[in-house]
Amino acid sequence: MPSSASPVIRRARLGAELRRLRHRDALTLEQVCGRLGWASTSKLSRIELGQSRPDLADVLDLLDVYQVPAGQREALILIARDAATSRGWWKGLGEMGERQRGYAELESGAATIVEYQPAVVPGLLQTPAYARLRVAAGALLCPDVDAEADVRARAVRQELVCRPDPPDYTALLDERACDPGGLPVEVWREQVRHLVTLADRPNVTIRLLARDAAPHADVHPLTPFSYYAFPDPADPRTVMVETLTTDLRLVAEEDVARYERLIDWLQAAALSAEETVEVLARRAEVPVVPRPRIPVPGGPGAD
Repeated sequence: MPSSASPVIRRARLGAELRRLRHRDALTLEQVCGRLGWASTSKLSRIELGQSRPDLADVLDLLDVYQVPAGQREALILIARDAATSRGWWKGLGEMGERQRGYAELESGAATIVEYQPAVVPGLLQTPAYARLRVAAGALLCPDVDAEADVRARAVRQELVCRPDPPDYTALLDERACDPGGLPVEVWREQVRHLVTLADRPNVTIRLLARDAAPHADVHPLTPFSYYAFPDPADPRTVMVETLTTDLRLVAEEDVARYERLIDWLQAAALSAEETVEVLARRAEVPVVPRPRIPVPGGPGAD
């Protein structure tokens, strides 16, 4: 996977900047579109909401309307180019459905990723056999999913954990996420061994929340979620909340801040990384060889 700015985050940032410029000049959507000869306001609205890949020529026209000075103009053009990245960027991402694509865009440019999962191993940590069974189970509710294409896409996404400049990745897992459940014993054991192996990487931290763990005020997340922070601090920190049929992307500062507090509470209640590896190794009957871990600057709640 490429290590470049996340297009979806750059679109959100570009849209927010353009909306701020329009409000600064006290212009309505209709007034701006009228000056540019655009047939309707939907095009500008989608750009401002980060819902479409902007055409660079359209962005240049908008910057002219708002009379943006040279220095700021150059910065926004760079952001617009990242936001407009399209087909060429996806060639390295395999066959991805829409939901996987949303996560891949965020992961590709992230400096910090924190994932919470109450019941399953996160996609970035799954073995092919485990992923195949999870996708097959999900297909009972979403029969149009191409299981093999989905598994291949996960494998492509997982390359980011091992790339030369990987993000700092933390998985916070409820203990039942690592239970065998109805999995074949060998699939489950291979998956747990894979977690132990990945946990040895300096950029990967895996921590279990025991069944009797009590986060602050006994607040437990109701759904899985993923948190992303980016190298450019001006890019909006983002939370993806996973539901059965779709994923909710949160970028508002107050929403993200609540999840950052929740991550702090979960980390305070979780087993340490070393304790987690010992628990997983016992389950998978893997001998643990203590190895020094290189500290990696973390995101919210870093020890």
